[in-house]
Amino acid sequence: MERSWRSSVLLLMLHVLFMSKEMNGVDAGPPKHRLLMERRNLLANGLGLTPQMGWSSWNHFACNIDEKVIKETADALISTGLSKLGYTYVNIDDCWAEKARDEKGNLVPKKSTFPSGMKAVADYVHSKGLKLGIYSSAGYFTCSKAMPGSLGYEEHDAKTFASWGIDYLKYDNCYNDGTKPTVRYPVMTRALMKAGRPIFFSLCEWGDLHPALWGAKVGNSWRTTNDITDTWDSMITRADYNEFFAELARPGGWNDPDMLEVGNGGMTKNEYIVHFSLWAISKAPLILGCNLRNITKETMEIVTNKEAIAINKDPLGVQAKKVRMEGDIEIWAGPLSGYRVAAVLLNRGPIKYSITAEWDDLGIPPTSIVKARDVWEHKTLKTQFARNITATVDSHSCKLYILKPVS
Repeated sequence: MERSWRSSVLLLMLHVLFMSKEMNGVDAGPPKHRLLMERRNLLANGLGLTPQMGWSSWNHFACNIDEKVIKETADALISTGLSKLGYTYVNIDDCWAEKARDEKGNLVPKKSTFPSGMKAVADYVHSKGLKLGIYSSAGYFTCSKAMPGSLGYEEHDAKTFASWGIDYLKYDNCYNDGTKPTVRYPVMTRALMKAGRPIFFSLCEWGDLHPALWGAKVGNSWRTTNDITDTWDSMITRADYNEFFAELARPGGWNDPDMLEVGNGGMTKNEYIVHFSLWAISKAPLILGCNLRNITKETMEIVTNKEAIAINKDPLGVQAKKVRMEGDIEIWAGPLSGYRVAAVLLNRGPIKYSITAEWDDLGIPPTSIVKARDVWEHKTLKTQFARNITATVDSHSCKLYILKPVS
């Protein structure tokens, strides 16, 4: 509990320091208006009341994308039933445009890979009841340097995206002009608000200038970390960085530790279960990054866990935190609606451990008798628990419980 208290104090100090030095980049008016600006969002689009769910092309396909992949992925979201669980965004990442704008300054979909144009792709995705996302950067080029960024063209590009029927913009931070993100990102926020179409704004600033401290006024989610890779070490450290800013997530604005790697083959099934559990309990975006056109039964079992998804979508919108750390053992917990608590008992180490979660750490009244639901076993445990709950957890594995006091 001492660690949690120190984190809160550190966050408060960071927030005060940041707001005193950086708000000039976020607000648009003179100093007398800064208090007003702190109280209102620049991005009042009504989106992101729960963390976004869907699919992105980057983790599996990188630049090897075309309209056939995007359309077939939309088809797969429907045929697998994933769309019914909330996976509704089909997000095109980098490398979708020609290297140069046209004579009118427009971004041009790459003729060799998107010959039908982006509006036709959006129309197809919309015909399935899904939403289309696209990618740009708050710089002169995107991160691949294969297409232009939107720096200096924010209003132009926002109107273009809206005219195509785009529903989501992932906005990266590559090849910028050296000005701070707090200057560049709000320009696109204002442009999206003028575009005439609600567009979810996903800030991909990599956590450089702690976007959790200012992102709620500017976007619907903000990356708190560098890019994830399909390894245990990368995944678990992204979860660690993201957790530091847990208290700043809220409905309408979410901490983003990057996309899901589940199903790409670099981790074990248990490690992917840890990955999905931590993203779910952390109220992180659930953006799939595998090839949905040949998704395996094992991957489907993980990403279609309705109980884990319900934790992610819980209306309280409170991100879980680490409430105890002892060597390789961690306990993460956060409140849910209906006086319930979601808890992850995590074994980060190389051997099996017995892990005990105490009510005091979990925020459960100490005299409570508690009913436990094992989210991955899909069963309510027959035993009712007093004071704590204990489980034996394998290496690089976890238990995910929903705990509800019954007396």
